[in-house]
Amino acid sequence: MPTAVLTDRERTAVQAYLRLLHTVRAAFDTADGPPDTARPPVVPPAVLAEAEQALAEAGLAGNEEAFFGLLHSWCPPEF
Repeated sequence: MPTAVLTDRERTAVQAYLRLLHTVRAAFDTADGPPDTARPPVVPPAVLAEAEQALAEAGLAGNEEAFFGLLHSWCPPEF
């Protein structure tokens, strides 16, 4: 349950980060394929660009401590 009140831009940044995180996890997930097939992880550039833009618009680019503080207070620690 969220405990912090985020601005729209902060919420957008958190949501973009979570989409990026889930995309990266899916790219590294090889459990669905044959065990000996190595495939390089691929993260669509648009997903990364979305997260970077959202962080910049929220004034959080380069301020990881503040961003992860927001993330921790807004999103349950399931990571």
